[in-house]
Amino acid sequence: MLRSSQPLTGPNRKRCREDEMLLGTVLDEGERGFIIDTRSAQAAKQARMTGGGTEPKSSYPQWKRLHRPLERGRPLQESFIKLVEACNDTSINVDRWLSRLESSRWLSHVKAALSTACLAAQCMDREEASVLVHGAEGTDTTLLVTALAQVILDPSCRTLEGFQGLLEREWIEAGHPFHLRCARSAYSHARLKQEAPLFLLFLDCVWQLSRQFPFSLEFSERLLLTLFDNAYASAYGTFLCNNEKERRESTHSLWAWLNQPGEKKKYLNPLYSHNALVIWPSVEPQSIQLWQGLFFRWIRSSQYLDEAWAEIQQLVEGN
Repeated sequence: MLRSSQPLTGPNRKRCREDEMLLGTVLDEGERGFIIDTRSAQAAKQARMTGGGTEPKSSYPQWKRLHRPLERGRPLQESFIKLVEACNDTSINVDRWLSRLESSRWLSHVKAALSTACLAAQCMDREEASVLVHGAEGTDTTLLVTALAQVILDPSCRTLEGFQGLLEREWIEAGHPFHLRCARSAYSHARLKQEAPLFLLFLDCVWQLSRQFPFSLEFSERLLLTLFDNAYASAYGTFLCNNEKERRESTHSLWAWLNQPGEKKKYLNPLYSHNALVIWPSVEPQSIQLWQGLFFRWIRSSQYLDEAWAEIQQLVEGN
């Protein structure tokens, strides 16, 4: 699996021989690869007017391009805001609540992200083909797809240590602009142009995987909630700034804190059992559920759920 930003073909359809050669060396003679573009074909075409674009078929004959558009900007942020507003409105009845949930389109974004990640995983696992994923800059929906595909395919990415490594590699070192995307949250009255909950969408998709495969992930929902909190407000420097260059200042690592023996056990899934198989999630509407542990956490007590998990932990340790 490879990832990149969009090729800079521009309106004159410029070529880059080095890029063509690089992608050509990935494939042996007779092999084919897939380019998954997280923009629509129309958006990729329009990007040529500002210097971007996509790979011309004639210059990349062994690669087949697939467009799977994923929202990454204001529409995703507005969806998040609508969902949070609906979750906090305790005065509406069930029918009205379901209507507002549907109109927020948040679960549609979750489904689209999981579906695209499954497509990338299927190309690699079932077609045994190489996959290149890119969108525009390659630091938003690109990372969402590559990270999710690895959780689906690779059991090591489903361990606590491996998941931390995945986040470090696919989100932090890859340059996801956390400061711009997670500047304020859904509760702010400000509407910043570049804010969008891409990382939250990733965490939600991982939660969907953990719900559908409760024995296959070594970490629990509590880790995902902690990561969400630290992405928006943190005493640690792991999610600070927009890239590695800006992150040069010495700060305390969130991982160092999480991996302390006393802390680490709080984030482990007591039901975990190593699963070497690929985990293929269902993306049917009835299979995608609202992450209540996050979106209802401020209006619904988690006391009973916490007590249930503590009891499960004791039973597992007793055995």
